[in-house]
Amino acid sequence: MSHRILLLPGDGIGPEVVEQARRVLVATAGVFDLDLVFDSADLGGVAIDRHGDPYPEATRLLARQADAILLGAVGGPKWDTLPAAQRPERGLLAIRSDLDLFCNLRPAMLYPQLADASSLKPDLVAGLNLLIVRELTGGIYFGEPRGVETSADGVRRGFNTDVYDEGEIGRIARLAFQFAQKRNGRLCSVDKANVLEVTMLWRDVVTEVSAEFPEIELSHMYVDNAAMQLVREPKQFDVVLTGNLFGDILSDTAAMLTGSIGMLPSASLNAESRGLYEPVHGSAPDIAGAGKANPLATILSAAMLLRYSLDEGPAADAIEAAVERVLNEGLRTLDIASGPADAATTEAMGDAVVAAITSLS
Repeated sequence: MSHRILLLPGDGIGPEVVEQARRVLVATAGVFDLDLVFDSADLGGVAIDRHGDPYPEATRLLARQADAILLGAVGGPKWDTLPAAQRPERGLLAIRSDLDLFCNLRPAMLYPQLADASSLKPDLVAGLNLLIVRELTGGIYFGEPRGVETSADGVRRGFNTDVYDEGEIGRIARLAFQFAQKRNGRLCSVDKANVLEVTMLWRDVVTEVSAEFPEIELSHMYVDNAAMQLVREPKQFDVVLTGNLFGDILSDTAAMLTGSIGMLPSASLNAESRGLYEPVHGSAPDIAGAGKANPLATILSAAMLLRYSLDEGPAADAIEAAVERVLNEGLRTLDIASGPADAATTEAMGDAVVAAITSLS
């Protein structure tokens, strides 16, 4: 059975890291006898430049046909002067909405080899392994009305709407509880229920859903406290459930606990487990084309793609083991190296992971 994978290289360092992940997928397919078919399309700034639309119709058609999608990154200062509705990031929001990718998974695991690269003391992060489950198609990023308007006396006013209904909250909560069942049985729901009505409802619905999962230990935490606890005592968390805005912020905070945002993969899934997979890092236009980008987050995103959308668990395990082997051998890109002289290039890191995979055959 063939699996169709859509590659969306995107902007900045996106094409470089996606190419390395593609090479790893091809090598993995050879070892595990997988039939992977690749398509490629534009999303984000490059799509604006070529098609005048951050999510063009040609990309939309391929995305709807794909079994899974691998994205590099979108955005950059080149497009910052465009109206908000026409910027690269709107393409990312559009594909999430179009495919109903409501569940975002962002694991934060510290590889022992990178303990010294973390911004926290090694004893605080040693053994760190948490999962942030973020609702991705609702909340303030999608709520209406939104915009900037000018009053009669010439004063500009910006506004957005943070809205969730109980169905949206319930479906993401059930998935989060299911992930907690497969891990250590603890779920922390993050909100701001002391001041925001939308998160008062969030807390109520999550509590109601918890009755379906009596074996899971549920706790609630305000987002400001959660941000503090992530850097104070991160290992207290197992699965963290939160909405779109808070999840965006907390997942980037968790990223730095692992030593580099260049190490963190993510998955965005719909109800059928079709998904879009991407590194947590941005487009980093300042190093684009210089061979300095860390491709490991994208490679690990490819492993998540195999596990969650294609149900190829052993192949996913092999990629993750290959990454760990390469780290054990001491190879480091600039973001996790001790200095520039010790840094491997993007392609060299890809070569090493491919070699580790190929050695399994």
